[in-house]
Amino acid sequence: MKNKILELIKLSATNEDAYKSLVTIFNLYEQLQYATNIKQLAEDIFTWLNKEFNIDNMIFSLFDINKNTKEEILIKGQEFFLDDDLSHFFIITTHTSLNATVSFCATSKVHHKILEERYSIIEAAFFQISPMVQSAILKKNFIDSSSLDSVTNVYNRNYLIDNLTKHLRISNNKQNEIYFLMIGIDHFKAVIDEFDYDVADKVLIELAKVIHSNINEFDMVGRLNGDEFLVSILNNANEYQACELAKKIISDFALVDIVVNEETKQILKKTICIGFEIYKIDSDTTITECIKNADIALYEAKNKGRSQLFKFSDLSAEDTIDLF
Repeated sequence: MKNKILELIKLSATNEDAYKSLVTIFNLYEQLQYATNIKQLAEDIFTWLNKEFNIDNMIFSLFDINKNTKEEILIKGQEFFLDDDLSHFFIITTHTSLNATVSFCATSKVHHKILEERYSIIEAAFFQISPMVQSAILKKNFIDSSSLDSVTNVYNRNYLIDNLTKHLRISNNKQNEIYFLMIGIDHFKAVIDEFDYDVADKVLIELAKVIHSNINEFDMVGRLNGDEFLVSILNNANEYQACELAKKIISDFALVDIVVNEETKQILKKTICIGFEIYKIDSDTTITECIKNADIALYEAKNKGRSQLFKFSDLSAEDTIDLF
């Protein structure tokens, strides 16, 4: 693709169309410098393709060569298939284990023919922006490695608490309460004792999936340690709605089939309990204290049996126990 950009530069001296194509490529390059993350970068690429080539659907994904896995970063427009005669597929080589792939589909045979005729311009553009894509991937990898739990891909404890603090600082007290759900797996140690850590990791991953399928995009979830997850509900839900959400997470996870052995089709069922606490923005209680209260509530929930929800506000003097 390097030759494509060199050819355009050469032609631009005498060919107006080549000059215009070169200008639009460097406009894209300049725009991408303002992208704060790889998703924003993908959004800008789509906007460019839509404006310059009337492309209204695109999939931007990262392919890990070492793991042979694909992560979709951005999906725009209607679904299409790569084996469609009208589809196009580009690989942006980044000289890392992750390559970016951009695919899109023409809307008609006429549109497809136009894209074919201007194919070299898109190739030249992708070559030109490849260092920026590489930089965005490296940034993403650094953030992921420092902020995500390696097993479940949810936030780790430090990153979650730091971001909660930042959220409070920039919210300007527009939100009065944050609801904390401390989630723990019932008899999790028994899974490790009876099976192994690989099966235990499967349980954790399935729980993370259930949590994510229920929470709002503005809510946050982190793995604190072992089998404990903390969910912070940051949207405008009230206490009743937050409790109903907790109950749904409990019931949904109880229905999950966790495959222990693919060959024997052995299935494991697990349950969870949840401790509930409210952080009031205008109170003297700190976030750390509220998280501790949610953990105490989880302990009481587990004392009552499987699949239980317990509010810290319902804790009585008889229930109080020194856990820390």
